[in-house]
Amino acid sequence: MSANNVLHRERTIRVSDSRPRIDAPRRAGGDGVPDVFCSDEQNDVEIDVARWRTLAVNALLAEGVRGACELSLYFIDEASIAELNAEHMGKVGPTDVLSFPLDGVEVAEAQGPGALSSGPARPHPDHDDVPTLLGDVLVCPSVARSQAPTHAGNLDDELALLVVHGVLHVLGYDHEIESDTLKMRERELLILSAHHWGGEVPNGFRQEHDE
Repeated sequence: MSANNVLHRERTIRVSDSRPRIDAPRRAGGDGVPDVFCSDEQNDVEIDVARWRTLAVNALLAEGVRGACELSLYFIDEASIAELNAEHMGKVGPTDVLSFPLDGVEVAEAQGPGALSSGPARPHPDHDDVPTLLGDVLVCPSVARSQAPTHAGNLDDELALLVVHGVLHVLGYDHEIESDTLKMRERELLILSAHHWGGEVPNGFRQEHDE
């Protein structure tokens, strides 16, 4: 695992302070397919790393991301994501997905899916660095498995939703106000329909959580 990636040691995920911060347009990277580094760091749920990496790549492409860009996608256990949730969100217990955008100013947390709060500090911009680092998405499969029956409907769709939701947060989407929520959910459905289901949204699929 490179120094530019999230470091996972002894059930703890840390965002590396060595990752440079680049103030560049997220959708301007030239030609080519963005790179997604994907790693399964948990043992609770079997994960098809290649499949979810492909979905993350397709979500980036659907949003116009091209060229020398890099995103990291991690599947982590409840203890690790609970520690991050407490450290960066001030909340107790595990959550389903956390997104750390490139700028390091905000962390998007999806517990319903979730909201924005302070994230870890990052070094100053290094414009000589290649590729452009978009950010990190961390998904907790065991939480996804627990909430799937009353949310997306099944574990497969739940994981797909969380991956896409996390990627969109990294790209700047949010759901603080109703208009932004509707826009984000619309993009989620379009991406899932094209790159996960390959067709219409299945009956019983839900994007929102019960209050």
